[in-house]
Amino acid sequence: MADTNTIIEQAYTAFNQRDIAGALALMTEDVSWPKASEGGKIFGKEEIRAYWTRQWAEFDPHVEPLAMIEEGGDRVRVQVHQLVKSLQGDVLAASEVLHLFTMKSGLIAAMNLGDEADQTAGPSVAFAHRS
Repeated sequence: MADTNTIIEQAYTAFNQRDIAGALALMTEDVSWPKASEGGKIFGKEEIRAYWTRQWAEFDPHVEPLAMIEEGGDRVRVQVHQLVKSLQGDVLAASEVLHLFTMKSGLIAAMNLGDEADQTAGPSVAFAHRS
């Protein structure tokens, strides 16, 4: 089985290539995921599929991991360069953000934005501009 960093790198690659099935294959069935462009959290692969489909219909996000720090308890902090464009190619946001992953049995069980575990958090600033 691939190591944790490889799994996370593969997930970013799949996301950037719009390979939903490839990304979801790296996650647990009950994965917890933030809705960066809408606010709040979702649970499970089918909710992520629906969310990403909506997000990609409105924005063109690209996330590139810059550094990974493994912590105890199956947690990994990833410093990410996030580029969000409109569907017309206009840059809406370019910044570095922190993603915090929790792994379980070699799969991604959760991702949080920064240290935020608040499920009621609103959309990320990067997605404040609507197409």
